Amino acid sequence: MAESELLLLPPPRRVERRAGAFALAPAGVLTAAGGPGLLAPLLLRLQDELAHAGRSGWEISEADPAAHPAIHLVLEHHGGLPPQGYRLEVAADGLRLTAPDRAGLLHALMTLRQLLRQFPAALPACVITDWPDYAVRGAMLDISRDKVPTLATLCALVDRLAEWKFNHLQLYTEHTFAYRNHRDVWADADPLTPEDVRTLDVFCRERGVELVPNQNSFGHLARWLKLPRYSALAESPDGYVTPWGERRTEPLSLDPTNPAGLALLRELFDELLPNFSSRFFNVGCDETWDLGQGRSAAACAAHGKGRIYLDFLLKLREEVGRRGHTMQFWGDIILQHPELVGELPRDMIALHWGYEAAHPFEREAATFAGAGLPFWVCPGTSAWNSLAGRTSNMLGNIRAAAEAGLHHGAEGLLVTDWGDNGHWQPLPVSYAGFATAAAYAWNASAATEMPLAKLLDRHAFEDAAGVMGRLALDLGDLQRTTGVELANASVLFHLLHKLDLAPWLAKLPAGALEKTAQRLDEIMASLARAHMRGAEAALVRDEFALVAQLLRHGLRRGATGVENADDLRALLAEHRRVWLARNRPGGLADSQRPLRERLP
Repeated sequence: MAESELLLLPPPRRVERRAGAFALAPAGVLTAAGGPGLLAPLLLRLQDELAHAGRSGWEISEADPAAHPAIHLVLEHHGGLPPQGYRLEVAADGLRLTAPDRAGLLHALMTLRQLLRQFPAALPACVITDWPDYAVRGAMLDISRDKVPTLATLCALVDRLAEWKFNHLQLYTEHTFAYRNHRDVWADADPLTPEDVRTLDVFCRERGVELVPNQNSFGHLARWLKLPRYSALAESPDGYVTPWGERRTEPLSLDPTNPAGLALLRELFDELLPNFSSRFFNVGCDETWDLGQGRSAAACAAHGKGRIYLDFLLKLREEVGRRGHTMQFWGDIILQHPELVGELPRDMIALHWGYEAAHPFEREAATFAGAGLPFWVCPGTSAWNSLAGRTSNMLGNIRAAAEAGLHHGAEGLLVTDWGDNGHWQPLPVSYAGFATAAAYAWNASAATEMPLAKLLDRHAFEDAAGVMGRLALDLGDLQRTTGVELANASVLFHLLHKLDLAPWLAKLPAGALEKTAQRLDEIMASLARAHMRGAEAALVRDEFALVAQLLRHGLRRGATGVENADDLRALLAEHRRVWLARNRPGGLADSQRPLRERLP
């Protein structure tokens, strides 16, 4: 890449290049104007950023702001910039970072961090004027499908997301918060404790990120309801049939007609919510597929499933509001009953999700907007059920969500990173999705043309060789080489995960496995040339090598119909080693069970 090319993530709204540069002296003066109490922590942050760039002699001073070299932070409430916007001016004699609020100055500091990463000796003279499309730019990480990250992993992710100008984080929870009176639910899961959450909450606030409680409160409660202690609360204690006809033997949802279920939720809310400073609360309530198949069948027959669902949603809203929070909920079920959307109170926020490039975001967003209901759009990273991601789908999905949301007035964009079926994808597989969402949520018009591979090389993998960004994107599109593209999954994942391969092999054209294996080798050949820097460089290399190992095992299994037990044992050992580098041990046994059960 040309050294003069500015690579910033998300792409800024306006960049004016000027002649000259600001040589980064080993020492200088840092000053602030417009709000000393508010700006003092930001000056310390700026000092840390410069020290990290090898310039540890910069001192905070109240001296003459005309001193040189100098970097000035200026809080200017009436300077013509929108909320969260900023102006970063680089001149030969210093820098000036101006914003109308603390959030804007934080964003300016993150842009400066990226400039320092790219131009460690001298910053090119320029003026960057920038502000976001979406006021809320969030990420949601699944911590309930086996993989609970360590606190260190979560803090590192928050720091990365804040650099990419995210300001909202949710950790999707079913059973992985350590509720005092419910140890039997989480005993083997290594859950987050109240102390963990409070520590993370402070870490997030320091970086301008709002940590939001997320506890599914209707469906997806099998980890609770399958236990004898809670079975009386289940809609379908003996199982249910999915919308696509699959019979499942475990319960899924609470029985909305049983007051004891709401009593349990009251207890959980009272224990969970005080650990967060946020006043938002995502209660979930998605995919209640068993509703009406069990204990609520008579009520649903009499009043309709949509009405029974809505009534329970409103009861949750009352409980959430009583605790001083604004309720968020997944919008999939209420969209199945569009005639009821208008009855939702306007103090709720619908989270409008869909994970395919062709998802009808435009039509569904119009439903929420037409009812005057606040809503956010929620695309996904496309990483789950894939091993390596689904790059083309991810790009189309996030773009469709962002553009529909802007068209219909969505207040936020929340990109989701799920962990279905064992959470087998390592975290860096999701970096491309997070980066893409960061770009579309901040500046959608520029995101369509951004050089994503180069941006990942610079700001995700710190790869001086320019290899890893392209490798990650190509690996995510490997599944397209098979000639079969599935919804919500990759056929390559199924070749490794499923016990019965016949249905998936039947979909593949002749020669697809051999062609895909050859393409995998071509992609991975470049890994040896990567020159990553940073604390996680070696781990990232191991994680992508593990992904390739998983993919190869599935391809061989599909081609030969034989499971090589020695290879499988080696795969399980490496998976365990890599897992434990970022995540707690709880959930690892569950994640590996489909593979271990195939060992002789």
